[in-house]
Amino acid sequence: MPRQNKRAVGKKWETLAEQYLADRGLRILERNYYFPGGEIDVIAEDGEYLCFIEVKYRKTEALGFPEEAVGQAKQRKLLLGARRYLYKHQLPECTPCRFDVVAILGQQITWIQNAF
Repeated sequence: MPRQNKRAVGKKWETLAEQYLADRGLRILERNYYFPGGEIDVIAEDGEYLCFIEVKYRKTEALGFPEEAVGQAKQRKLLLGARRYLYKHQLPECTPCRFDVVAILGQQITWIQNAF
């Protein structure tokens, strides 16, 4: 059986995460928001908050927990992407923003709000 490429695997889990978030009341605004230097998996509204969400998947914990993969370098990229998104959409810098992680380990989904 051929191995799925990383993009196809990522898309599958991002779709699952997006549905999980929508089921919990978030309004999905964008998916796979690309900017120079990176990508934000999901951008959504949760009440007054504009949420920038990173989705991480691990089949098992052999390589560590998925949320551990969102280190300082990834956090900096997400902050840069958030600034670009606010600028592109002419939103004020005082817009309440939140950075979340949806960690998927096997079939278990954990939504970490205010992850950093």
